[in-house]
Amino acid sequence: MSAVRTRGARRLLLGSLAAALALTVGGGGVTVAAPQAASSAPTGHAGLRPVMFVGNNWDGTADVIEASGDFSRIGRINVIPDREQRMWEIGLNPVKLAFFLGVRLGPGEGHDQFVDDMYATPDGSAMVVSRPSFADVVSIDLRTGAINWRFPVSGFRSDHMAVSPDGTRVAVSASMSNRVHVLDITTGRELGSFATGDKPHENVFTADGRYLWNMAIGEVTTALDGPGWDWTKGDRRITVVDARTFEQVKVIDMRARLDAFGRKDLSDAVRPVAFTPDESTLYFQVSFFNGFLEYDVATDRITRLKTLPENPATDPDRTTWVNDSRHHGMSMSPDGSKLCVAATMDDYATVVDRASLKEGPQVPAAKPYWATVSGDGRSCVVSESGADKVTAIDFATGRPVASVAVGDHPQRVRLAHIPADWTGPSAVR
Repeated sequence: MSAVRTRGARRLLLGSLAAALALTVGGGGVTVAAPQAASSAPTGHAGLRPVMFVGNNWDGTADVIEASGDFSRIGRINVIPDREQRMWEIGLNPVKLAFFLGVRLGPGEGHDQFVDDMYATPDGSAMVVSRPSFADVVSIDLRTGAINWRFPVSGFRSDHMAVSPDGTRVAVSASMSNRVHVLDITTGRELGSFATGDKPHENVFTADGRYLWNMAIGEVTTALDGPGWDWTKGDRRITVVDARTFEQVKVIDMRARLDAFGRKDLSDAVRPVAFTPDESTLYFQVSFFNGFLEYDVATDRITRLKTLPENPATDPDRTTWVNDSRHHGMSMSPDGSKLCVAATMDDYATVVDRASLKEGPQVPAAKPYWATVSGDGRSCVVSESGADKVTAIDFATGRPVASVAVGDHPQRVRLAHIPADWTGPSAVR
């Protein structure tokens, strides 16, 4: 228990240091007065094959696996070929070094965060990757492993991304400057940006590409995790913007919606989400909660809540839960009938029937961190960050159908398209 408390104190100290530095260098918060496309390439693009990218956050690699079937590994990509150069730059800048170490000892759990999210370019020639510890986004040539372009985000950490339905634009959260940058996925040129709440996290384009939703989760790296300290977590909200002009269309503060639903005890930090196919309903997870909520977009209200089973072995001390996540990861079957949920700190994944909200069997999983629909739509693919593998779970039965070993600490898993004859870059690691 003393070790836990020591970690909590360290998180609090690092959080305070980061806040102080942010105020000093102008990196503090910016105040402002629905489903993601399954693939980052058009389905009819000739000469491409569907695959899944698996980002190995602590390893600095991304595995490429089959998008269905046995999900076997095809190749591995080094996403930090410029590591020596980046480390040299960071070492020469005391402010960058302080934040780099803050990421390592805070959200990185003692490790550097080298890959958070990744997508393929429309022609399948490159992988675009957000690298939190290097506070940037890079494009990696899939044939050579070389960097095509690099975009440093504002602030000191990059986070979740989203790709537009046509595959031409990528949005990335700059979690320490409270901003989302939207880039041309081929050239890396910034097309625009917009302000968010504190610590922007997940981004989701609507299916028609007209709107972009961002979920800001607030401060998640301090030990001030008790309900009485919720006010220290910052401005947590959903920001909806026009995806072309980047003008704010709507702000959704889930605090008021949760209160009206009778759950003042729940955090309003919206984590992973899943839209129904018609985008009328949003399912979302919140910090510290073992379950999810249902939100009706048209009426702007929460309609249902699902509490999922707790693992008796899970430490009840919420300061030990990774970045305030109890459950982190959610996807929906293509027909909208099933939800797949990663019960991160409870070490299992499960498929939930959307109509009845009845959960299926618990599939044991070591710190599952994300859930993505397979290429054929039949399975949910969950990253097991505590076991360095991904596991596919059949939507129909709720049972696991395949597992494959990947790199160190897999997190995001994304569908993509790459050249049909690709087996790995020449600079494979």
